[in-house]
Amino acid sequence: MNAAGSRFRFSTYTITGQGLGGFAVRAACLLSAACSASGVQAGELTFTSWGGSYAKAQLDTAVTPFSRSTGVKVRMEEYAGGIDELRGQVSTGQVVWDVVDLSLADALRACDEGLLEEIDPDDLDRGVKGEPARSDFVPGALTRCYVATNVWSTVFAYNRKAFVDKAPQTIADVFDTARFPGKRGLRRTAQGNLEFALMADGVAVDQVYKVLSTPAGVERAFRKLDALKPHIVWWTAGAEPVEMLDTGKAQIASSYNGRIYTATLRGNKPLRYVWDGQLLSLEGLGIVKGTRNRKDAMAFVRYASSPVAMAALAPVTAYGPTRVSAAGLLDTVMMHVLPTAHWYAKRSLTVDARWWSVHGEALEQRFAAWTDK
Repeated sequence: MNAAGSRFRFSTYTITGQGLGGFAVRAACLLSAACSASGVQAGELTFTSWGGSYAKAQLDTAVTPFSRSTGVKVRMEEYAGGIDELRGQVSTGQVVWDVVDLSLADALRACDEGLLEEIDPDDLDRGVKGEPARSDFVPGALTRCYVATNVWSTVFAYNRKAFVDKAPQTIADVFDTARFPGKRGLRRTAQGNLEFALMADGVAVDQVYKVLSTPAGVERAFRKLDALKPHIVWWTAGAEPVEMLDTGKAQIASSYNGRIYTATLRGNKPLRYVWDGQLLSLEGLGIVKGTRNRKDAMAFVRYASSPVAMAALAPVTAYGPTRVSAAGLLDTVMMHVLPTAHWYAKRSLTVDARWWSVHGEALEQRFAAWTDK
């Protein structure tokens, strides 16, 4: 997960639910089945996530209120993503995780390999007005073994001090170094950059993967990147784009939206988004196959995927909710800095994790060779 702010490593610890009070807990208890007479027995769960400010946000908005309302203790552990650790636990029968935060791509692979329990959408909380979960989640957020709880994006941003008279507004502007001179910070990966290149070259959002599925489409994407290549500064770590924009190493850079939000809100950096052409990614929860705490694990997933929990997470991370009714709990000002705001939808592309699972290896190899030329 590309969390807002820098990661930090924390020790495993136990949350007993004493840290968070006020509106979030009271509202969550009104809307979440976890606070009702659901038969949840006090126990202990291990919830594994990414660490850093993202895990801290999950602690404040989901873990602590869940523990407080149910009496179930939650141990938080950190990992670096992927499914190797998950695979090892399940294959040996030594399952020590109960719930794990996963990218959609990792969740799909884990589910295909039988590493996650199936989740029935009917077991999830209803929407704010009683909507069934199946109709309240955005498309793709519910899979056989996974519940996406937030949407983050890879988006371009710029330092407004570098563009006083006119600023880039579109993905085409980002690739136009004549009208908007300066270096471009790009992540050193094929995924994302090929989609950006095609949208900048005029391909409609809903046609990007169709075009990219053809040899001619791949050539078209690389030709567009060829023109930008002399102006590219590569990055690999999530903290780098903000540093590039702040120091002038790049005037425009792709970044994780939460990083820009944090830098602007907490760091008072003069950064601005270019929402056009942003790439949306889903993040969420799975229950580890073979957990001995399936009942409590499901209760936690139900709580963390409730509209109120999502609405509480958004202002802390700038990640959008995956439930339609959760958006109604957020004010308009907050919605402007969320990638899921409906006014950005027409020019936003959801990353196709299945497509990349099929084509990714070959394209990443070609991209690596291209960057080394």
